[in-house]
Amino acid sequence: MQYRTFGKTGFEPSALGFGAMRLPLKDGRIDDAEATRMVRHAIDRGVNYVDTAWVYHDGESESFLGRALADGYRERVKVATKMPCWKIERPEQLDEIFSQQLRNLRTDRIDCYLFHALSAGAWQKIKEVGALEWAEKKVARGQIGYLGFSFHDELPVLKTILDDYDQWVFCQLQYNYMDVRTQAGTEGVRLAARKGLAVIVMEPLLGGRLASPPPPAVGRLWESLPVRRSPADWALQWVWNQPEVSLLLSGMSAFAQVEQNLDSANRSAVGSLSAGELAVIDRVRETFVSLVPVPCTKCGYCQPCPHGVQIPDILDLYNLSVTYNNIAASRSSYDWIREEGRAHHCIACGQCEERCPQKIRIIEWLKKADKVLR
Repeated sequence: MQYRTFGKTGFEPSALGFGAMRLPLKDGRIDDAEATRMVRHAIDRGVNYVDTAWVYHDGESESFLGRALADGYRERVKVATKMPCWKIERPEQLDEIFSQQLRNLRTDRIDCYLFHALSAGAWQKIKEVGALEWAEKKVARGQIGYLGFSFHDELPVLKTILDDYDQWVFCQLQYNYMDVRTQAGTEGVRLAARKGLAVIVMEPLLGGRLASPPPPAVGRLWESLPVRRSPADWALQWVWNQPEVSLLLSGMSAFAQVEQNLDSANRSAVGSLSAGELAVIDRVRETFVSLVPVPCTKCGYCQPCPHGVQIPDILDLYNLSVTYNNIAASRSSYDWIREEGRAHHCIACGQCEERCPQKIRIIEWLKKADKVLR
């Protein structure tokens, strides 16, 4: 296993972290035996960072991890979990949730604690309820090791969060070779690192899409390289190539994926990709973009829909399903859109099409998206 740096802490994390969000299932529940085998094998092979959250697997992930890390495995890893900011309406809930998380994980300390999915609104909320002061007390008492946050908003919001508070130790950002200008993007990763934060990368495979068998045009680009690697390996190596990255998280759902990712991590290094290889990856990005079927820029002019349909998000997921040839990943993400906001609630009133600056035939595309994503 290769090890890296974690901001200014002195902790040396494994290049690969185990994300407990997509664990194997049996009869609709976490397959305890197989998932435990996967987690423990990863730790035996050198992984020393495991990430979960209050909401993963319908609230079962933390408790599973508490069981999986018995028999001496807890002492061999840093455990990370997250405060669900959207649930916090009053200060007392902070302690209520945190105490339950300690019980779930069978521990008296959360090594790496995150405010989950900070956005402009969530950032304002946690300040108003005193969550930062609460967290600082937990750190002082030794119940929290390092304080951080995960993030899915836009770059200006990230800059605000980093500028407003100087006690962050780390942040968790969505980042992969397709997301160089999306959400935090490359600029956000570099900004956080310059400020001394450890940067954890989530979704390095874009929800598994970058590991799918590629479209022919992309496949030809991979085949043009003298080194033979899987699309997933190229995507992971692209992230590890960057010095700002402390580790990446992979949400593994099969033992074979654990083995493949461990193998990739063992070969990882900063600056390991050549200029020619990076140029091909840039061309892969451009080719994927060219395959997008719906020319939606997510400008939001079609919103609000009078019937609540989340048009930009639905079209984005449809684009992803087609572009990356991975319907399953987009269907999984579609589950996060509330029922009343889904495509089948469109009544074809046409207001969105009147406002769309790209003149997209939105009604027709929503019908196609509904067939694919449901």
